[in-house]
Amino acid sequence: MRYFCLILTYLAFSVSLFAQDQAMTPTETQSIHDFTLNTLQGESQSLETYKGKVILIVNVASKCGLTPQYKPLQELYDAYKDQGLVILGFPANNFMNQEPGSAEEIEAFCQKNYGVSFPMFEKISVKGKQQHPLYQYLEAQTGEDPKWNFHKYLINKDGKVISSISPTTQPDAEEVVSAIKALL
Repeated sequence: MRYFCLILTYLAFSVSLFAQDQAMTPTETQSIHDFTLNTLQGESQSLETYKGKVILIVNVASKCGLTPQYKPLQELYDAYKDQGLVILGFPANNFMNQEPGSAEEIEAFCQKNYGVSFPMFEKISVKGKQQHPLYQYLEAQTGEDPKWNFHKYLINKDGKVISSISPTTQPDAEEVVSAIKALL
């Protein structure tokens, strides 16, 4: 009887793990527009709002050596927002605790230091066991998860992921700007 109970416990645990894995996989997702997240102000925001726009998704952090990328991100946004570009910032604390702040602290930092006006969202996990479904989707589409802060994903007007861009590639690099212009 004891052996039988152990087998049942193992089977129940295995089924539970399988169910968790299935729930974590965004298999029903057709495009980036299927996701809804909270803004830094805590308001629910459907990414469907950005249908018809070229999207650059970036996981950001305030205490990273790459944090100065906020400046060219903002410049890129200013230069192309009227043509249909939107940059979406997703604070994440996955890399050496480089985004420890609250939503209010992150917003204040971005405003004070870089004048960020592109949409920013609440802090999420971009990799690991707690990876947000948005980033599960991005990783599934490109085969690449963020290796560090300021990893970028380029999305076309239909919400399809076009490419994954290294954190060390500057947002205003010629290849990034050319790819964005081609999609606008």
